[in-house]
Amino acid sequence: MKTREQKITIKDWAPEDQPREKLLKKGRPALSDAELIAILLCTGTATLNAMDVAKELLKSVNNNLHDFGGLTVKDFTKIAGIGEAKALTLMAALELGRRRVDFVPDKKPAITSSQAAYDLLQGELSDAGHEQFWVILLNRANRVIKKCMVSQGGVSGTVADPKIIFKAALDALACSVILAHNHPSGNREPSMADRDLTQRLKAAGKLLDIQVLDHIIVAGRKYFSFADEGLM
Repeated sequence: MKTREQKITIKDWAPEDQPREKLLKKGRPALSDAELIAILLCTGTATLNAMDVAKELLKSVNNNLHDFGGLTVKDFTKIAGIGEAKALTLMAALELGRRRVDFVPDKKPAITSSQAAYDLLQGELSDAGHEQFWVILLNRANRVIKKCMVSQGGVSGTVADPKIIFKAALDALACSVILAHNHPSGNREPSMADRDLTQRLKAAGKLLDIQVLDHIIVAGRKYFSFADEGLM
């Protein structure tokens, strides 16, 4: 019998129930979300195994992987059995997943719609707990040169400096840009400040012969496009 001080590890399970063994024998698609998380956690507590901890973690976000991706170290460590080290392991795994989605090995993607712009930035902006302002820099064929964050602020706002935005565009020899920021509140509608800023940046772009194609507001899994709404 195990003492109260001992931790229940995956190795203590029957071989057929061990997520790592299952991964080796059946491959990644055979594992549930909880089993994949349990592999990262490795151990549980004196009364909960890693699988139990993983299920509790998923329960905290109603089994919603999108919300899971937005958890912070503080959120993870609220779950019994998850300390700072395990929380950082989970954060690192989530970040690698985001970077894999963003990585294009051979050819830079072309942005041909607001959906394509949202898809390019939603990994960063949909999970952010505070406002960030990003810009996508495009060449003449509307292919992405780079994307970069130009400012970040608090929960309710951030300041986008036109000088920083257009310096980035000029340095990259961009022909056009797409602006983007997030609303952590989940409200995708633009404020009057958003509308005024968009028009000011559009006017500044004309002077520099750099077209501002769109301004995307990311609100979780929703977004607002100034171009789609005829506001550009």
